[in-house]
Amino acid sequence: MSAPGLRARSGVPTIQSNDPISTPPTPLKSKPSTSTDEDGPTHLSLLDILRMSLGALLLSSTLSYFITGSSLVWNYPGPGWTRWPRVKAYWEGPLNLTDAQLSLYNGTAFPHLPILLALNGTIYDVSASPHTYGPGGGYHFFAGRDATRAFVTGCFEDEEQLVGDLRGVEGMFISEEDEEDGGGKGEGMGERKKRREQEKRLARRKVKEAVEGWRGLFEGGKEGRYFRRGVVWRGEGSGWMGWGEPPELCERAREGRGRRGAGDV
Repeated sequence: MSAPGLRARSGVPTIQSNDPISTPPTPLKSKPSTSTDEDGPTHLSLLDILRMSLGALLLSSTLSYFITGSSLVWNYPGPGWTRWPRVKAYWEGPLNLTDAQLSLYNGTAFPHLPILLALNGTIYDVSASPHTYGPGGGYHFFAGRDATRAFVTGCFEDEEQLVGDLRGVEGMFISEEDEEDGGGKGEGMGERKKRREQEKRLARRKVKEAVEGWRGLFEGGKEGRYFRRGVVWRGEGSGWMGWGEPPELCERAREGRGRRGAGDV
């Protein structure tokens, strides 16, 4: 019996060469694995964390400046770089102004300019206290000028005292009687001269201490919101020498001369 006959009776189908079953399936290529899986957690890199932290810090500083008007850290006491006006002043560089130029920084003539005042030739930015040094403030007369003499004498109402000329101010710390007759009966000429020189020296120290006391306020006042801004330029030479006669002592300073001795240091 032939083979074809057997296959026909058994009912087994004949596999043709073009039957798809005869062709082995092509294996699928696996995709390369990635660090992020749709079904798994997302992994943040260090760079992503730094970017988010920097963005949050920038947003906080921006909001702080627009709300407080000056601070980048919500008025938290900190170093000078946290104060935008001080950072801006650093980039602009120090100012070198004449007395006439300084007068423009009083908050009145040009409101967009900072409020400045000077103490013994050093300029300070006091814009942080517009209600004190700005227009209508109780100490507005200090703004835009060097009024060191008034800072020492306390004569704020006298316009002639609102200058930086300190010549003769030490006289307010020397007893008027001692200045006129030298005091001390029975003193020899040499002893009297020596004593008077010592009194003048102590009086000048008093003036210096008074100036430094005010300087301490402007160097770090308002929790660091006052700061040094530059110097007043008055030409060649030293201080107020050559500017004519200094102002006389104001009435308030003269009244205290008999009760205020240079030895009370």
